[in-house]
Amino acid sequence: MLIRKLFKFENAHIVRGCTTRRCSENIHGHSYKVEVLLESNYLDAGQMVYDFGLTKLYMKELIDSFDHSITLWSKDDPAYIEAMKAHSNRWVELPVSPSAEQFVRVIYLMVERVLECTQMQNEEREVKLHSIIVHETDTGYAQGFREDAHSELMGKIDLEDIVFSEQIRREWSESELWGKLLARTPIRNPKKV
Repeated sequence: MLIRKLFKFENAHIVRGCTTRRCSENIHGHSYKVEVLLESNYLDAGQMVYDFGLTKLYMKELIDSFDHSITLWSKDDPAYIEAMKAHSNRWVELPVSPSAEQFVRVIYLMVERVLECTQMQNEEREVKLHSIIVHETDTGYAQGFREDAHSELMGKIDLEDIVFSEQIRREWSESELWGKLLARTPIRNPKKV
């Protein structure tokens, strides 16, 4: 069975190298919608695949890191990166260009890591990430699956190469959340939310 949780964020970026000049030469923003699709052949003690309330914890916090921030590509012009960081307290630096397709891959890897590290508390079993859909506009979206997120052909993404600004990290419920996930430290779901 599949379940879907929708998240939203506002974000600014430049997508270097794309065909559209407005997109590749100008900072611009989008109202993103992110669909997280989870699957399992089992239901928990509440007869759910995964309680939607649990998705509002670490998954939402990580996706919300992109809200009202600028997303930077680490291979962009160093002067541009430095200027953006100097004038914005909320930024995320990625090892890939922040296209809708790469947002899918990055968010997939982040949510996948959350699930890998989570110790379930309510008889959830074999909950897996099916796919991520990122709507960049009302008319355009990208959808990615595990093979896309881990694809060498699309450019390898190491979670260790994703950097969140200090302000973003301070706003998480656990300031060391990203470090814990990178170290694969177990995180325990609460029994009640």
